[in-house]
Amino acid sequence: MLELGRMNKLTVVRTVEFGTYLAEDNRKDSPRVLLPKSESNGTYKVGDEVTVFLYKDSEDRLIATTKRPDLLMDEVKVLNVAEVSKIGAFLNWGLKKDLFLPFKEQTRRVNAGDDVLVRLYIDKSDRLCASMRGLYHELSTNPPYIIGDIVHGRVYEFSNNFGCFVAVDDKYSALIPKHEDHTRLKIGEIIEAKVVEVKEDGKLTLTMREKAYIQIEEDSKHVLSVIDEYAGVLPFNDKAPAEIIMREVGLSKAAFKRAVGHLYKERIIEITDKAIRRIK
Repeated sequence: MLELGRMNKLTVVRTVEFGTYLAEDNRKDSPRVLLPKSESNGTYKVGDEVTVFLYKDSEDRLIATTKRPDLLMDEVKVLNVAEVSKIGAFLNWGLKKDLFLPFKEQTRRVNAGDDVLVRLYIDKSDRLCASMRGLYHELSTNPPYIIGDIVHGRVYEFSNNFGCFVAVDDKYSALIPKHEDHTRLKIGEIIEAKVVEVKEDGKLTLTMREKAYIQIEEDSKHVLSVIDEYAGVLPFNDKAPAEIIMREVGLSKAAFKRAVGHLYKERIIEITDKAIRRIK
């Protein structure tokens, strides 16, 4: 069976002026695919085995190439955006025909020159396309990292139920849990984080929070900046619902309470029944 989007080991069954026809075997009813002359250079003869990648050309004809593109089925790779059109984006992937990334498969709108993490899929018209969605199940779960390691990863998805999904080294499956603030992160952003757990299935749990005293200082500065945006009076205190705190401040309720407590001890703010006021 000829497999679109994969490397296929096929046999030369016929040579013609404009290329070489390949098939799984020599049976007359075996599906055949053309390896253009520009790929074969007349060096193959009937019976030779050739490893090729199968895709559709600009006229939607199945075609073979001896080049291995930068992305195959069941892989996740970073590709560069060559251009953006009215129907979607086109990515460089090592072949003459760029790879199409439809708007509906983008988790954020991309621009020419962007690097995007994608997988390969076959659309309803039997064409190869790229997607920024569904990466979770394609990422590797055998990382070389242990607890305490500092890693770099690319944010690729957010979940209200789980948190922020990250591809460490653009390859390994990882998660920043939902209880940790990630509201300031964006799809495609490269982050530095610490491994806090390596699960039995090989997936990583990460944290971006620094040591407690450093993080409290950072969170306190952030809370003060938000208070200043409210002209010095935040219209709720640390007893507010977690949803309001996250929406307005971008911190978990626990982190917010720690920061507010620190600012109160430093006598920078005062806390009332309904508000937090900056006094210094």
